[in-house]
Amino acid sequence: MIQLHDQPEMYELCLQRCEDMITLANEKFYAFPFKNVPPCWRHLHREASLFKFSTLALSNIWKAGPGLEEASTLENCMLDDMVRTLDMTLIMAGPPEDTAIAYGIAQAFATLQSCHDKEPRGYQLSAASKRQKLGACDLIEPEERFPEVSFQISPVKNNIPRKANPSFDVFESYMLEPRNKGLGPEPVILTDVINKWPARNGRSWSNPNYFMSKTIGGRRLVPVETGRTYVDEGWGQEIISFKEFMENYILVDSSTSKLSTGYLAQHDLFAQIPSLRLDITVPDYCYTSPPPPHFSSPLATKHAELPALDDPLLNAWFGPAGTISPLHTDPYHNILAQVVGRKYVRLYAPRESEKLYARGVENGGIDMENTSAVDIGILAGWDGTPEEQAAAHDKYPLCGDAKFVDCVLEEGECLYIPVGWWHYVRSLSVSFSVSFWFN
Repeated sequence: MIQLHDQPEMYELCLQRCEDMITLANEKFYAFPFKNVPPCWRHLHREASLFKFSTLALSNIWKAGPGLEEASTLENCMLDDMVRTLDMTLIMAGPPEDTAIAYGIAQAFATLQSCHDKEPRGYQLSAASKRQKLGACDLIEPEERFPEVSFQISPVKNNIPRKANPSFDVFESYMLEPRNKGLGPEPVILTDVINKWPARNGRSWSNPNYFMSKTIGGRRLVPVETGRTYVDEGWGQEIISFKEFMENYILVDSSTSKLSTGYLAQHDLFAQIPSLRLDITVPDYCYTSPPPPHFSSPLATKHAELPALDDPLLNAWFGPAGTISPLHTDPYHNILAQVVGRKYVRLYAPRESEKLYARGVENGGIDMENTSAVDIGILAGWDGTPEEQAAAHDKYPLCGDAKFVDCVLEEGECLYIPVGWWHYVRSLSVSFSVSFWFN
């Protein structure tokens, strides 16, 4: 490609051919269930994206033609295109299995981050009250803290106990020697566990502009769920820049704007942006030997068949007040770390499953047996009209008799959720949580 710098007309052609191949691969992604997409289409998407990235990186030299002295420095909008190209293939095609390619992509992002850091003025977020529509490359004023928007709910009814930083052995014994063998290990709130995380101190995740500095000025792309919950009509997904996510969903002035819900949910953000992974540590509790799924769970056999994890699975959960994870159950034990903000969590033991109306296999063969048909927000009277609330009680009469425990998970606390326990989660403020699945 370097040898073609004296043919500037070839630049647009190369870009177009790359786009053609990426479009073809994208079409194939939607022709199959995602897990069944043939590997060749993932490889095509990745290789075409890498070639497009290389073309963009050489654009100033290539388009300058033989007079290389005319080549200019990397512009902001070109930086946008380069970041978008790499991130889109990481999200759509998945991380490359080849370690050399993965290392090359990481180094490319590090170089782009360095280019951004050398900009004379930060690429930052605007204050919510002063924000205006801006172009992708515009520079705006900083925002140093999240808005204090909060949701109110009825008081906690059945408190979950708190334990202050139990030792490894104490926590393992807590799981393996439950007080009620017919119930199995129970949820517990762990305090003073993440106090020393950089994310809670010098590299504070409570500062929106810290995230901007770690995402190449907000240029990194993230998958965002839109709508109330993933089981509601109108729910959707979009891939947008981190800056757009922050400005459209997080830094919104509730007094002048209609609040909309966008949730960066169950996303492996730390594989995508490894520098953020350095701000947290995996709790030692994730390396204990937990008990198998409790026999009272209808999904116990299915969950027990999962292979042992070499390392915990990490996912990020970042969104405004009001984001909801509907009542569901997971196939792993979970330590949910509340890094920023507050969340309400309600949990039901596996033995209550018959009263929770699991959805089962739905249209299109989608297995939803880990998700309840019951909308806890409507049943509890927090959402919906009086008529909708009454209809929910009539439709799901057993749910009112199901025993639950609940809590408000405060900033800096962790919640242990045993495998198979049903849980409903609702953000009461701008919230950033990290889940650590282990088995």
